Amino acid sequence: MGILDWLVVGGYFVVMVVIGLWAKSRIHDSRDFFTAGGRMPWWLSGISHHMSGYSSAVFVGYAAIAYTEGFVLYVWWALGITFAMVVGAFVFVPRWPRLRQRLGIISPLEYLKIRYNVPTQQLLAWSGTALKVFDVGAKWTATALLLNVFAGVPLGLGILLTGGVTLIYSTIGGLWADALTDMGQFLIQLVAGVVMFFAVLSALDGLPTIWTLWDRLPEGNAEPFNGQYTVLFVMVYLLINTLSYNGGTWNLAQRFIASPTGSTARRAALFSAALYLVWPLVMFFPMWAAPLLLPGLEDPEQSYALLTEALLPAGLVGLVLAGLFSHTMAMTGSDANAISSVVTRDILPAVWKRGRSLDTRTELVIGRISVFSFIALSMVIALTADSFGGVLGLIILWFGGLVGPIAIPMLLGMLPAFRRCGPVAAISSWAVGLAVFALTRYVFDGAIDALAPDQATAVSVGGPVVCSIITFVVVGLVAPWRNAASDELVDAISRDEPAAEGEPAR
Repeated sequence: MGILDWLVVGGYFVVMVVIGLWAKSRIHDSRDFFTAGGRMPWWLSGISHHMSGYSSAVFVGYAAIAYTEGFVLYVWWALGITFAMVVGAFVFVPRWPRLRQRLGIISPLEYLKIRYNVPTQQLLAWSGTALKVFDVGAKWTATALLLNVFAGVPLGLGILLTGGVTLIYSTIGGLWADALTDMGQFLIQLVAGVVMFFAVLSALDGLPTIWTLWDRLPEGNAEPFNGQYTVLFVMVYLLINTLSYNGGTWNLAQRFIASPTGSTARRAALFSAALYLVWPLVMFFPMWAAPLLLPGLEDPEQSYALLTEALLPAGLVGLVLAGLFSHTMAMTGSDANAISSVVTRDILPAVWKRGRSLDTRTELVIGRISVFSFIALSMVIALTADSFGGVLGLIILWFGGLVGPIAIPMLLGMLPAFRRCGPVAAISSWAVGLAVFALTRYVFDGAIDALAPDQATAVSVGGPVVCSIITFVVVGLVAPWRNAASDELVDAISRDEPAAEGEPAR
């Protein structure tokens, strides 16, 4: 990292803070802070959804997968998310803004107290908040690892630097700041990704490298399935991605809640799906070519960073590093906003009597405090990431294994087909999923490790989700639940009729 590189990175951080300060002028109450007042255009929502769907962990953990296993990364990750979003655009996504229209929600979990009851809502709120702290902690660790490779900055200092900047603009600017910085970050990473793409072509055979590369890669790296990333693994994660990217991951649900109508949210989801289909082909190409340019790496997680250092001149290294930062800051800022909405509108009113009658101005203050606290705690987790299995351990095992049991009652509860699945089904589904995760992770881990790698991952990640779905459906069939308010809600969000903005549900 030369002086010019540091100037580029420093300038990027300054711009992010300035955007946060500008967005502050658009924030008047908690609705503006958490849902952009329901006025976010589809193209901005789609870009924000795309940018909030992955972080610089892609350039660490996923770069290692691309280095060792090859093209399967695109099949497993990008194609899987594309398919999940196309399905969700017609099944789940339009229902999120309808919930805001009908109930005035600003939290993805706020509707659950009507759909189920308050205990179910609280259970999912507390467990989901705890899970997200670990997930975001993994993203800070990945970013700090990249900064360490580029510039020798200690991991702890790297976490404090990137986390601190995100903490500032997210705390003051809310969802508008998150979405607008997502837009700026998208443009930065677009330029950085294209620069890296052509740098790799120039270092190899030029434009023909696009189709000649694959025959020169290690055996299996050009195949759609390779190593532990088999059809079974891909199918398991297709289920995970469908639940996560359509709102099971709360920050992604926020992007749709902020859309004016259900049809607008659908357009945003399809736009995000198109970006996942096309952009990763450019973004991953340098990672796929890394075995030819950097053969025999002991630590493949460093491949993208080392490739950048080897191929790019001063200034452009800083641009690429800023692009890598942009992914993590986009995701974590939006995560903090979503978690803050859950704390403000779901958790606080249940544990503090006065929290049930707060005005929107007071909610705004509490929301900002929650954003600050969440980011700070996730940074503490990042400093101890090795205790949880490192970056990939946090992302693939912990988040993948636990997101399903939390997301299933949320997403399936919006669909008419599951209207008879009530609080018992939701809580049982969550409990069974959590129990299966604990059993596979700590009790039967030896037997699972003895399986083939793809089977081991499928059991540890897919087991909790599949068992949760089965439990949710079976309990609903065996002990059907009937509640007039719940039925009315499910019917209301199945239609995209014009509706006036409601008062926040209490």
